[in-house]
Amino acid sequence: MLKEKMGEFYQKLSDGTITGQKPDGREIVSSIRKAILTKPLVVEWCETCFCETPLAHERDTVYDQYFHDMEIIEINDDPEIDGQSFWDYLLKIDQ
Repeated sequence: MLKEKMGEFYQKLSDGTITGQKPDGREIVSSIRKAILTKPLVVEWCETCFCETPLAHERDTVYDQYFHDMEIIEINDDPEIDGQSFWDYLLKIDQ
């Protein structure tokens, strides 16, 4: 993640900017609300995507502005991810 941009990311997640993005804004916000900070600067989450290239639109419009070195893995079930709530981390930055 790009730590210096997390305040901006939280603002856009919480003010409706990303939620209003069609067709995937609501899924992005929902996924990030469930994301886990697994170690410093590493965030993991699961997201439903029906693009031919997984998360292509999401990366183009949102993720590539706030994360680098993204690794995308296709899964069939949401795994349990251990760590700290990424949303709670973003809330602390915003205070």
